[in-house]
Amino acid sequence: MAGNSFGNIFKITTFGESHGESLGGIIEGCPPGIELNLDSVQYEMQRRKPGQSSIVTQRKEEDEVRFLSGLFEGKTTGTPIGFVIPNTNQKSDDYSHIKETYRPSHADYVYEKKYGIRDYRGGGRSSARETASRVVAGAIAKQIIPDIKITAFVSSVGSIEMNIPYQELDFSLIESNPVRCPDTAVAQKMETLIKEVKKQGDTIGGTITCVIQNVPVGLGEPVFDKLHAELGKAMLSINAVKGFEYGSGFSGATMKGSEHNDLFNEDGTTQTNFSGGIQGGISNGMDIYFRVAFKPVATLLQKQEVLTNQNQIIEQQGKGRHDPCVVPRAVPIVEAMAAIVMADFYLLNKIYNK
Repeated sequence: MAGNSFGNIFKITTFGESHGESLGGIIEGCPPGIELNLDSVQYEMQRRKPGQSSIVTQRKEEDEVRFLSGLFEGKTTGTPIGFVIPNTNQKSDDYSHIKETYRPSHADYVYEKKYGIRDYRGGGRSSARETASRVVAGAIAKQIIPDIKITAFVSSVGSIEMNIPYQELDFSLIESNPVRCPDTAVAQKMETLIKEVKKQGDTIGGTITCVIQNVPVGLGEPVFDKLHAELGKAMLSINAVKGFEYGSGFSGATMKGSEHNDLFNEDGTTQTNFSGGIQGGISNGMDIYFRVAFKPVATLLQKQEVLTNQNQIIEQQGKGRHDPCVVPRAVPIVEAMAAIVMADFYLLNKIYNK
């Protein structure tokens, strides 16, 4: 199976399945001599872990990271950082009913057709639990670029949308509610909607907005390795993501050039930021901001038609522990993937500008 690695200089390769012994990864390219705050790594894992509130999957995993290599006396050595995250609360029997069926909008069918075999217990490598390893890498990436601030939050759930510009938000409120929305009034409405959908055995989607601040000018390349292209690839590699837009995004297509152009100030900053902090694929020093759309979770705890491996359509009801809405737990994943991209380009820039 190809495609288990991401990054160029700062590179993460992940391994493991949702219902195997453990997940894990190998991080290459981390500079030596960085005093890692392992508590910070574990904190990011706590933000992503299941069972943290009533509106997420109730699978109980502590997600404790065990580092195997690449650290000595609390500092990085410059060698590959190996780590594992043990799985401790698998309930594989919850998936026995789908051993011979393919769930709608899951990877089940294409996975088996491509590889000739699949781990039906939680989806194997296609399980969103794989993202735990990404969060470890992202937490380390953040410590390589401490001056760059990366903040993500839930900006919509279903049709409930927060319309306040990010510049007017209090980011300290993001972790004050289980939805991770910095507008507490809107967060309450989102939470109520998620609980209502959960009672129906259904699921719902939403969007996450991410803001990257204090970015130096010059990260990214002008042709294939555009900064926004790599951010888009990173976000679209996350399970359940259906869309990515940065800066003015699709709304920019409705504007005239005279409205959309970001006019310069004398110091090189711009009066507006429709470019989303990136021009010609290269960071311009303004805030980078983008939005990621997540589909509703495909596993429903209600009956729906499924396909069997004998090419028959039958009715089946989902079982097990699943998120009714993935976006609250996806916030640290979005931040992690953004941090990996930014750290990678930061290190590439240091090499090219020696």
